[in-house]
Amino acid sequence: MERIILVVAVALIGAQPALGQTKPDSMFHAMQMRGRIVMGVDQYTSSHKFESLPDGGRIELQRDVEDARGASVIRQHLAAIAKAFAKGDFTAPAVVHMKDVAGAAEMTARKTLIRYHYKELKRGGEIRIETRDPEAVRAIHAFLAFQRSEHHAH
Repeated sequence: MERIILVVAVALIGAQPALGQTKPDSMFHAMQMRGRIVMGVDQYTSSHKFESLPDGGRIELQRDVEDARGASVIRQHLAAIAKAFAKGDFTAPAVVHMKDVAGAAEMTARKTLIRYHYKELKRGGEIRIETRDPEAVRAIHAFLAFQRSEHHAH
């Protein structure tokens, strides 16, 4: 997975417009297209939820319509992401957003204090993020707030 993401990142870096030459809507569209490549499903027909909780949070990604293949792709992606995050690997979000992701460095530094639990949902899946460490909770909340804002999600 890391090799695929790296290849995608290299290809996309060359396709990025110069700073200040892109309208916000086209920047969002570019992020959605990178998300489609990294996550494997159309971001415009899928819904993200990033929920902050007292002990961490929850990431949910589901197809908006019945789509068995798309749901399967989401499940595979989220299961792999939960494993990557547990190792402190936040490459996928960095590629999707093409910048450092708030909270990711702290979550990497505190990876032994954070647990990631993948769960299948009807049209996709979720990752439950849990910790008892207050600094890790702050990092998780920063990560989820960044994701909510960038993805225009709730």
